[in-house]
Amino acid sequence: MEITEFKVTIGEVYEGYFNDAEEGVVGYGERLDIRPRYQREFIYDDKKRNEVIRTVRKNLPLNVMYWCKVKQEDGSDGFEVLDGQQRTISVCEYVDGSFSVDDKYFYNLPTDQQEQILNYPLFVYVCDGTDSEKLEWFKIINIGAERLTDQELRNAVYAGSWVSDAKRYFSKTGCAASILGGDYLTGASIRQEYLETAILWAASAENKSIEAYMAEHQNDPTAVQLWNYFRSVIDWVQAIFPQKRKEMKGLPWGLFFNEHGRRTDLDPNSLELEIQRLMGDEDVTKKSGIYEYLLTGVEKAVYPGI
Repeated sequence: MEITEFKVTIGEVYEGYFNDAEEGVVGYGERLDIRPRYQREFIYDDKKRNEVIRTVRKNLPLNVMYWCKVKQEDGSDGFEVLDGQQRTISVCEYVDGSFSVDDKYFYNLPTDQQEQILNYPLFVYVCDGTDSEKLEWFKIINIGAERLTDQELRNAVYAGSWVSDAKRYFSKTGCAASILGGDYLTGASIRQEYLETAILWAASAENKSIEAYMAEHQNDPTAVQLWNYFRSVIDWVQAIFPQKRKEMKGLPWGLFFNEHGRRTDLDPNSLELEIQRLMGDEDVTKKSGIYEYLLTGVEKAVYPGI
């Protein structure tokens, strides 16, 4: 793992700054992915955001930030923000004139104060190495209030065309995965939990880990294969268990599909009658386990104490 200290000013990061809810956030002459498309959206509240600006204006140091080195679509070297996304967006949005602090917008400030902000140095570590080295390092430095999820860490390690396209389907509020399968998933799409679930299911079908699956597909131009697999899972669930119930949310449907998706003996009408019977059975202490029980015959799914 190569970790290098890198000093860059707010003005340099702001160069080429672009912030779009759908297309993501970029800066540093379009070489820095501050928030890649469909990744977690800006979540700092006004108080935290304003304190970042006050810290900069007082020339006090902000906490160290972390970038990782990535290849851009044209093959040139670029960067992606691993830690420091919220602080970076805060300072860029202030320079962009999007909000005021203490009744002063950036354009209201005298020229010398504007220059002080633009020349303020950000302390950055740039990480480059193997996938496993990056992931270990990211886990070590991933601390603080805005903690990254495991999948957000993986997205940084395996950044590329495949991850970017997968986020289009799974990582936005109101995304396609949410519309199609939100009744069966838990977590939040913008925290990459839908994407993590989909990859886990698809990877398990091939007896692979999430990391191995992402490494294999990292440079694929699209994630259509993953999306089609996810659609197959949801289509199967809706065909076998057409009556939606709250107990279905969060079950490992992809793992059930991997094992039972080719069966021809699963009759939806018969299954529904059995579900109704078990839902009304007082001895069934885990209602969500009914579906696993009907697929596998494992009674512990509905009677955990046996």
